[in-house]
Amino acid sequence: MKTAILFGGASYEHEISIVSAIALKKVLPGPLTFVFLDAEGGFWHVPADKMKSNHFSSGDYKKDDALTLVRGGFEKRGLLKARRLEGVDVVLNLVHGGQGEDGTIPALLEFFDIPYIGPRREASVLSCNKWLTKLYADGVGVPAVEWQLLRIDGPRTLDFDLPVIVKPLRLGSSIGVSVVREKEALDFALDVAFEFDDEVLVEPFIEGIAEYNVAGCRVDDEWIVGRIEAPQKREFLDFDQKYLDFARTGEVREADIDETLRADLIEAFKKVYGHAFEGAIVRCDFFVASGEILLNEINPIPGSMANYLFDDFPGVVAKVAAHLPRPRAIRPDYAYIDKVQSAKGPKTR
Repeated sequence: MKTAILFGGASYEHEISIVSAIALKKVLPGPLTFVFLDAEGGFWHVPADKMKSNHFSSGDYKKDDALTLVRGGFEKRGLLKARRLEGVDVVLNLVHGGQGEDGTIPALLEFFDIPYIGPRREASVLSCNKWLTKLYADGVGVPAVEWQLLRIDGPRTLDFDLPVIVKPLRLGSSIGVSVVREKEALDFALDVAFEFDDEVLVEPFIEGIAEYNVAGCRVDDEWIVGRIEAPQKREFLDFDQKYLDFARTGEVREADIDETLRADLIEAFKKVYGHAFEGAIVRCDFFVASGEILLNEINPIPGSMANYLFDDFPGVVAKVAAHLPRPRAIRPDYAYIDKVQSAKGPKTR
């Protein structure tokens, strides 16, 4: 099955998406087709040999062929004719943040009937909005860290003691995130977060908490779960650490945990993935505090698709691509209109 990597997009994580696409070029067997979505909404066919970061930062991608979305794929349009972009049986949505994870890109691909690997619209919304993630986790029986929602035009009174961590509600990659240990630093941290979103999530910051990343998917009745990772980090994974993480292609070691905890983490992952995330390879980040597993966040399009956690990542992609959920076809038969027209009788002049 021929795969197109869709990356870029209007997002604070635009550059990270480029880094991820370059990383996947190294781990997925070719030939791959690369479709770049620029910040203005233009689609471009980028030849594989031009997949270098400065090709985008310099604007040279605008010398590549422009693309137009059409039913079932993309077209290159000239003055006299249009021709289909070949090598696109399935699209892998690698647009991190923004349009890629808020449901915009999934809705666009579904509207044009383009098969894609990635979270569907509803799953995108659930995972992009951290408040909705908390509500969803509660609904599927997975505890989450305590939280408080603050609005840019609302009061700034906290429900719990310092230290806290402040996060823009709809961003990833630790952009705009701050740890606040002193009362005097709270307003500045909130101001930073409100630069990126009108709503922020505040959580207690738990010192030295154990964190584990679990990535995987479900293909029909088969669960595919990669190695469980215990990320090495400072007090929290900041943007620079995550930026480097998105470029990873080498395998990581399994976390040194007992089988009981491993089984419990996988079970929590399965509850979160459920039916909502079918068709996607996602990563869930969990905390373990006092023996309790807590969901930190759902990463619906993880950096480099978390390829480094799987023994056979190309095989995982191929399996997901071959078992994608399809929206129910709706074919109006106009029976109601015909019935109304029949009741009115034949037209008279």
